[in-house]
Amino acid sequence: MSASNRFDLVDAYWRAANYLAAGQIYLLDNPLLREPLTPAHIKPRLLGHWGTTPGLNFVYAHLNRVIRERDQDVLFVTGPGHGGPALLANTWLEGSYGDNYPEVPRDEHGMRTLFRQFSFPGGVPSHVAPDVPGSIHEGGELGYSLAHAFGAAFDNPDLLVACVVGDGEAETGPLAASWHGAKFLDPVRDGAVLPILHLNGYKIANPTLLARIPHDELDALLRGYGYVPSYVEGDDPAEMHARMAEVLDGVLDDLHHIKTSRARPKWPMIVLRSPKGWTGPSEVDGVPVEGTWRSHQVPLAGVRDNPEHLRLLEQWLRSYRPEELFDDQGRPRPEILELAPRGDKRMGATPHANGGLLLRELRLPGVRPYSVEVAKHGTTSSEPTRALGRMLREVFTLNAEQRDFRLFGPDETASNRLDAVFEATGKQWQIGTEPTDEHLTADGRVVEVLSEHLCQGMLEGYLLTGRHGLFNCYEAFTHIVDSMFNQHAKWLGTHRKLPWRRPVASLNYLLSSHVWRQDHNGFSHQDPGFIDHVMNKKAEVVRVYLPPDTNTLLSVADHCLRSRDHVNVIVSGKNLTPDWLGPEEAALHCARGAGIWEWAGTDDGDPDVVLACAGDAPTMEVMAATALLREHVPDLRVRVVNVVDLMRLQPETEHPHGMPDREFDALFTPDKPVIFAYHGYPWLIHRLTYRRTNHDNIHVRGYKEVGTTTTPFDMLVLNDMDRYRLVIDVVDRVPGLGPRAALLRQHMQDQRTRHHTYIREHGEDLPEIRDWTWPY
Repeated sequence: MSASNRFDLVDAYWRAANYLAAGQIYLLDNPLLREPLTPAHIKPRLLGHWGTTPGLNFVYAHLNRVIRERDQDVLFVTGPGHGGPALLANTWLEGSYGDNYPEVPRDEHGMRTLFRQFSFPGGVPSHVAPDVPGSIHEGGELGYSLAHAFGAAFDNPDLLVACVVGDGEAETGPLAASWHGAKFLDPVRDGAVLPILHLNGYKIANPTLLARIPHDELDALLRGYGYVPSYVEGDDPAEMHARMAEVLDGVLDDLHHIKTSRARPKWPMIVLRSPKGWTGPSEVDGVPVEGTWRSHQVPLAGVRDNPEHLRLLEQWLRSYRPEELFDDQGRPRPEILELAPRGDKRMGATPHANGGLLLRELRLPGVRPYSVEVAKHGTTSSEPTRALGRMLREVFTLNAEQRDFRLFGPDETASNRLDAVFEATGKQWQIGTEPTDEHLTADGRVVEVLSEHLCQGMLEGYLLTGRHGLFNCYEAFTHIVDSMFNQHAKWLGTHRKLPWRRPVASLNYLLSSHVWRQDHNGFSHQDPGFIDHVMNKKAEVVRVYLPPDTNTLLSVADHCLRSRDHVNVIVSGKNLTPDWLGPEEAALHCARGAGIWEWAGTDDGDPDVVLACAGDAPTMEVMAATALLREHVPDLRVRVVNVVDLMRLQPETEHPHGMPDREFDALFTPDKPVIFAYHGYPWLIHRLTYRRTNHDNIHVRGYKEVGTTTTPFDMLVLNDMDRYRLVIDVVDRVPGLGPRAALLRQHMQDQRTRHHTYIREHGEDLPEIRDWTWPY
């Protein structure tokens, strides 16, 4: 095929995609313009984003050409995800949309349905969403495309990830950090990421920074990030097609050379500068539209009521010459379809965007080899996350050949005591090293970069393309990715409802260095609120686990690594923690999610009080309070309940793990005082249990936003969750106990005062606190 014919074909495909995209925004009927447009053909509410759409269509059309010519696997990541009409148009054209939605075939009926459903009640969103074949990237929030692209490229050596980065998106913090992702890509074992920075000049109402800085400054910035940019700039379609084809061919040749060379690469990228709203109305109501911020959403807003706007819309749509693009039945003409790749090579049909199709079972070693033996409850201690690190080391070893498990974290793998993994793999690193560096290797499967956004985004991209992983982070700073978690949880919520989307491995968080053991770092590092944020999401998606010791952590982690389509949050300390349960006990307790520790309490089935706990530090304090009560009030019938799975507290009507009322009442009683020591903010427990029969008797202790640099036990005292305060609560709340336990109450108050004085003199906790073990 001659170059001119090739460009004509690309241009025709581009025009078809532009027509389909504009039609989605405006048309309710008359999809092929068989008759003049009337207001009845127009949607009553005009929604969508036109401005970025022609540029996305332009890139998609040109990528189709190189896929056909080079038989290249390409995953298309859409940074300007609000350009949903573009991806819907292209997947409909190539046929991948109809494969998944047979009710939207490639004919006039299907085109009408495609148009009508867009941003319409009962239809599809205006943004790129899980509903769109070929997508791994939610378009509702900007900033995460490039991190997702790098995550998708890891361990995918034959994959090219083409990532369109919008110039508005490029102003976000997560995207600015994401340029560094190329410094982690191994040219041999990983795929390639091709960033395509789309400079169309404007956001919603303002110019974009990168589109306004001088060319030399932009070029220096991109080269400083480690890229070699090629530029495609202009507004004349013929010239732009020729230049884009030349640049794209050169870039793919460069990538082929990089993939066969061991030298540190300078990765290519493309800068596409085109008008915002390209090919749309140039002027409306006497003001410029094309090439300005006015084309960002709907260039012609008054089409149903303004005859001039209706005339301009028809003129605009007919400028694409739809009669040349679609036959009498509304089917794309054969020459148009000739550009589209076939089968799984279509970007809308690539299995890399439906990762469950590629997902293999993760080989897991089981928990028993890494468990700690517990001859007597609570008399020995171990570091939970250190044991988990040894288990993860074996996960890396078992999956070394299939290379589909990674650990991500913001420079905290060793700090969170997971460093045993470095005996099996290193930290992936592609730039300079010094003799004092440790564990930096080109082919490592631990990714550490001090950007929680980048860690989260890479992991999301890795999971959604069919692999497994874990994100470890200091608890307080997981808040940095609150919004990213939101988007992923929403993605999974929709993804689960689409029968053609296959289940993917869960997003697993390990939150360590948590609020109760950040006494040395102080108030800035003390925040357990990520759990509250997670609990706002759909019940079928989220899970929160608070293992009280090493063996329960191993059991929970094993379960989470096997799970699918969830977000699992595990909160576990890294410091020495009492070993409460043996391996078999831990497995049973985690399977229950919540249960009575009969060996700890003294009730005979009819307790006077329930001492409940969730989290390792709260468990320690409840157990110590129980020991004090057994010593000083031996006739008091105490029940100890530990909660590992926080969702168990909800009713079964609200969460799949929730307890029926009868089970909850059996565990916590329908009418006895419940003193609940909880890892996070107390009101979450009330929120989870407010419908329960005994809710009025549930008294929760937890973090009250009181923090400082102090001792570990003082953090508990400052927040009224220490053992002495819990005993006082029991004395105050068990009917009839107050008068006969007045001396005990006084003694507990005195102990808190003694503690206060001691730590200010000695700088450490009381010996009976530091050296305490379970005495029974």
